[in-house]
Parts: sequence; structure tokens; C-alpha cells
Amino acid sequence: MKKIFLIISIAFIAATANAQSTYDPFRDSSFMFDLIHITGTLLGFFLVGSFLLAIIKLIFDHRIKNRIIEKGVGENVVSTLLKPDRKDNTNAAIKWFIIFAGIGTGLTLISHFRPFGIHSLAIMSFCIAAGFLGYYFFTKNSEKNKS
Repeated sequence: MKKIFLIISIAFIAATANAQSTYDPFRDSSFMFDLIHITGTLLGFFLVGSFLLAIIKLIFDHRIKNRIIEKGVGENVVSTLLKPDRKDNTNAAIKWFIIFAGIGTGLTLISHFRPFGIHSLAIMSFCIAAGFLGYYFFTKNSEKNKS
């Protein structure tokens, strides 16, 4: 299933790349806008792909669990397989919030300091790095509180 999705994605990207006119990023003044559009497009593909893979995983997990119950497998095996995942989803949610807050802060700062150029990339890099640093301190602090 992943191979089919990958092949379709590559074919779609290749078709859209061929539909473009000639493009020279060093002569075009809207290089930063194009970079933001490309980044947004890739992020969109990633989010849609992740969503589809999560849905497919849920469907297959449900089918496997139903077949296990129908076959009458031992009670201890069924209990271990049907036990819900007890992952800490709050840390994942906070991680993505901090990262997207850093990206949002970077894009806001970039929009205030025009014209777009290499300093825009530096602002974005520092804001994303600050987001990751904030998440590091959050996880370090949460591990201290658990102990």
C-alpha cells in the first residue's frame, strides 16, 4: 500500500513539475514566495499522507482484532493484543504545538522584515531552533517531575 501511494505521489509531483514554465530562482524576485509555497506544498503532502497511513493502520488493526476474536485464540494472547496503547499523547501534542508556534513566529517575523532574502532563512532557522530548544526543556522538566 505504501509503494502504491509513493508511486502515485511521485507521478503527481512529476506531472506538476512538467507543467511549470521555465524558472530561474536567481533571476526571479519572488524566490522566497516560491520557497514558502514549495514548503507549504510538501507539508500538505506530508500531513495528508500521515493522515491516510493512520487511517489505514486503524482499519487493519480493527480487522486483525476481529479475526483474532473470531478464531478463538487464547485469552492471554487476546488481552495483550487488544490492550489499548498507553502512549503519552500529551507530549506529542505539545511537541507539535511548540514546533508550529516556532514556525508561526518565524513567518510573522519574516513578514515584518522585508525584503525577503537570506536573512529570512536565518530568522526561520532561529525560530525553529528555538522551538526545538523549548521542547527539549519541556521534556527535561517533565522527566524531572516524574522522578
